[in-house]
Amino acid sequence: MKPDDRNAALSPDKRPFRILIISGSDRRQYNCPGVDSKSRTLMLQMAEMLPQDWEIDYEDLGNVYARARIQSCNACVSTSMALCVWPCNCYEKDSKKEPDLMWDLDMYSRLDMADAWAIIGPVNWYAPTSNLKLMFDRLVCMNGGNPDEKTIDHKNPEKAMALEHAPEWETMSLNHLEGRTAGFFCYGDEGGDEMDETGRPKLLRHKYYFDPEQEPFKDMRDAYAPLVWQCRYGGVEVPDDLWAYCTNGKDRKYSENQAEDMVQEDAFMASFFRWVQRFETFVRLKGKVSPNQYRAYGFEPPAHHWADVQDGLRYVRMMVGKPPEGSSSQIQEELGLNQDATLHTKKGEGEKLREKE
Repeated sequence: MKPDDRNAALSPDKRPFRILIISGSDRRQYNCPGVDSKSRTLMLQMAEMLPQDWEIDYEDLGNVYARARIQSCNACVSTSMALCVWPCNCYEKDSKKEPDLMWDLDMYSRLDMADAWAIIGPVNWYAPTSNLKLMFDRLVCMNGGNPDEKTIDHKNPEKAMALEHAPEWETMSLNHLEGRTAGFFCYGDEGGDEMDETGRPKLLRHKYYFDPEQEPFKDMRDAYAPLVWQCRYGGVEVPDDLWAYCTNGKDRKYSENQAEDMVQEDAFMASFFRWVQRFETFVRLKGKVSPNQYRAYGFEPPAHHWADVQDGLRYVRMMVGKPPEGSSSQIQEELGLNQDATLHTKKGEGEKLREKE
């Protein structure tokens, strides 16, 4: 059934199951590829296959021309876990300066509301797609992120580093989406028609540069291992038989391996249908998930105008080489480790390098 977000406020016994299906391909027909992805087709087919008395939510992360993209993670967690706020406050909804698809599509709330996630996408260069990697990078905050940005004045690094050592931090740093289930179905063409009989690209001139027997994975599902293990570390259950890979379009040109071709591959589609059935069975038997303590559903970001002023002042101090007293930035400045004091913060290092006499 169509998702009704109001049901997320109900106790699990009073609401239907809720599933979020994500098409992870970067491709959409409303951009230069001109054709929709296979993962979109699989997403829509899965939505039809699941029980219709469940709430079935789904989203296509493909790149649409002039639409916001998922902004990259700023790696606040590498400064302090307490600086990484749940849900992410590096960006915000409807931003003009830094538009962000994660917030514009309410992905944090939708991931929170779901009992289980079904992630479908291709393998691109032995890895998940750019958009899936971006989405999961932006979910680092679900693994122990700070649920109260007021404790660090929105984004104060020094206060965050201090909070990380305070006793109250242990009660705040939780796995905020723990208990849910995630299934991953990835697919690939093993190089299509580009490979020769040795397993090397036909176009490759220096064939001795590498041994194809040393490819990164024996099982190509491992291309999605970073996403799977991020979920597992965050308490999101990924059963082994819900992590699957299947080949389609092998030895064919890319133009001959579109969604309309994929649905004619009986073995591939049967593999996908079996995965969907396993997903449904597991989710049903596991049951609905109780909400966690700090929810993205219903979250309203607090105002932070004064904090923005303070951040701006700190920014200016960094530009002129006067970081806050006792801060990590000051220590790095004194040791000559970063060489990052500049009035032109947007200028690239290569440009600055070429300006030196």
